[in-house]
Amino acid sequence: MKCVFCGGKLEKRNVTFHYEDDNKYLFVEEVPAEVCKSCGEKTYSPKVTDKLLKYTKEEFKPAKTIEVPVYSFEQ
Repeated sequence: MKCVFCGGKLEKRNVTFHYEDDNKYLFVEEVPAEVCKSCGEKTYSPKVTDKLLKYTKEEFKPAKTIEVPVYSFEQ
């Protein structure tokens, strides 16, 4: 298959999916995806997308919690 954005070649990889909505942040590791070798665009199968949507609705317990420092560029 080819990338729908740039036409580059896709390769299967496990990636980290990240999601942000207001002050809610979500990271899901080891997500199967097809990644463009040229531009890096990630494509997920419908089955994977359905499961990722369940994570955004908090239907699963997190495997771990991390603490992330936040900086203000204005300081």
